[in-house]
Amino acid sequence: MSAPGKYVVIEGVDGTGKTTQAELLKKHLIAQGIQAIHIKEPGGSPVAEAIRSVIVDGTLPRTPMTNLLLFTANRHELWHDVIQPTLAAGVWVIATRNYWSSLAYQGYGEGMDLSIITATTSAFTSKRYMSPDIGIALTLDNIETCQQRVAVRGELEHPDTFESKDDAFQRRVQDGYIQVAKRYELPTINASQSIEAVMQEIIQHIKLAD
Repeated sequence: MSAPGKYVVIEGVDGTGKTTQAELLKKHLIAQGIQAIHIKEPGGSPVAEAIRSVIVDGTLPRTPMTNLLLFTANRHELWHDVIQPTLAAGVWVIATRNYWSSLAYQGYGEGMDLSIITATTSAFTSKRYMSPDIGIALTLDNIETCQQRVAVRGELEHPDTFESKDDAFQRRVQDGYIQVAKRYELPTINASQSIEAVMQEIIQHIKLAD
């Protein structure tokens, strides 16, 4: 029986380049002979994608608790249907985001009690989901840089639920990620560097975790 795959999470606010780095890391691992896939939260399975369509719809006003429950349903589906069986098959899973995002967005951003977020997520996922093998947080110096990067991708033309919130919210989320990284001892990488420099730092953290 093959050894279980590793669960790697790359976190950070929109515009930090999580997807780009996750794809590069997947290619790097495959080149090393390691099977790997990249999944995005929210989404990742037919049911999870259906839930995601509600989550990202900025025209649907919702309470922070409703947001948390939607994300939790998405994570429950994604964990049991995709991540857990993939890890069991010996394949590495590189995820952009996990529940640390809710701590930053619903907790620090929307003002929810962090313990409620953690307890709710824990009840519907698993200990393995709650404690990835490797977690990394990408950071940027200011929200203006994040917004510029999102704008370049064209996403601000149709902003989702959280991209459309004001600067004060974005700053709370950014500060929240700093606190989350400290609390869960996540290494932080300055995403204002070149794509190649960020990738090399990620690879070093992967090596250190072996």
